[in-house]
Amino acid sequence: MRSVYRRWITGLVLALTAVPTLSAAGSAGAVSGSTTAHGAAGVWSASLEGVHGVSPDATVRQIARLSVPGTGIRVRFGNPFGASAVVIREAWLGRTIAPGAPKLVNGSNKRLTFRGARSVTIAPGQSVVSDSVPVTVQAQQDVAVSVYAPGAPVNDHTFPPFAYDPPASYIGAGGNTAADESDTAFPGYPVIPGNTSSTAAGYHPGQTWWMDLVTADRPAARGTLVTLGDSITDGYNAYGPPGQRWTDVLADRLNALPAEARVAVANAGISGNTVSVQPNPYDPTNQCCGPPAPQRLDRDVLSVPGVRTVLLLEGTNDLGGGDYAPPASAAQVIAAMRAIADRVHARHLRIVGATVLPMCNAAGSEKENNRLAVNEWIRAGGVFDEVLDFDAVLRDPNDPTVMIADLRNDCYHPNAAGDQLLGRYIPLSAVL
Repeated sequence: MRSVYRRWITGLVLALTAVPTLSAAGSAGAVSGSTTAHGAAGVWSASLEGVHGVSPDATVRQIARLSVPGTGIRVRFGNPFGASAVVIREAWLGRTIAPGAPKLVNGSNKRLTFRGARSVTIAPGQSVVSDSVPVTVQAQQDVAVSVYAPGAPVNDHTFPPFAYDPPASYIGAGGNTAADESDTAFPGYPVIPGNTSSTAAGYHPGQTWWMDLVTADRPAARGTLVTLGDSITDGYNAYGPPGQRWTDVLADRLNALPAEARVAVANAGISGNTVSVQPNPYDPTNQCCGPPAPQRLDRDVLSVPGVRTVLLLEGTNDLGGGDYAPPASAAQVIAAMRAIADRVHARHLRIVGATVLPMCNAAGSEKENNRLAVNEWIRAGGVFDEVLDFDAVLRDPNDPTVMIADLRNDCYHPNAAGDQLLGRYIPLSAVL
């Protein structure tokens, strides 16, 4: 065990010394829970990726952990992929008694309304936003959104997260139990793997239905950072201590700033997502992994209230290819990234580009040469307002085609230690 720890520290030092130095934003100040006058902001997101089945006659209680304090909470529900309408008969929002728990604080569960109505119909391709709920939620505090919409097409987000770490959901034992503050109707077992779309009663870590955005009318932040990415942003396979995605590590650091300086973090990562417009390399139905980033940019990023900065980390799935799409060329990936940056800049927003992590491609191979070409363009192309060299942080100095062994879960994904390193490496000045 000591030798493993020693190797991890050695790798950490080597990785950090290889990273170009960027100045960090000022020193951390006292945590402020006061709201700001900057207007509404997105404080949590989990992008919808596809439609999988029909919802049972049961309530789904979904858990979201807000990245900054906020007052006046709204929830957005979407039906982007359904062929028929989603009819939400009833929805409630409350605070959980403990992280990831289905039981709610007494008196905290409040009915969600939609322009004053208790139910709402979401047509195919549309989304709705609830009326504001007059509650205050603290940073890193969970809210539970309980939805009763039997017989609706399940537009979902799925990935395998850490145990009892949102996003997650509990599918109830049956019927409309959205108003129930107890956990009686929401069994914690069985635990259904988060990367499996399922409508079975039980605990579903990593799975949410219809809900893709939570906003605060008066956030304790001056705006929102949206992280647009694939499984590495989604947190796929980032197992082990300390048990956070790199976006969550970053959010914790931002929360140490005064409210008037910090931004909220909205995670728009989808496992298997691509940055270039092509058939998905893993799924011929195009329902596993969300539309390509350019096609979901408006819904998942530009529509988020208060968005100030976009952080783009994509390209791994394009460059790697799969059974249903060949590996993309560097030119194809670069063109897609440039087009996204142009659209973000057209909205007078900032965009930060992160380099593509090592993928175990053989040195000198076409895939590896394409990855290196994309990274060189990201670093030197002048398209991004800031560049985060994630590749330099995690690549093995003795073999730059792979990540440092103690920081990776597999060829494509960091483990939790790797995610922590990425989250700590990011200069706050780059994303504010």
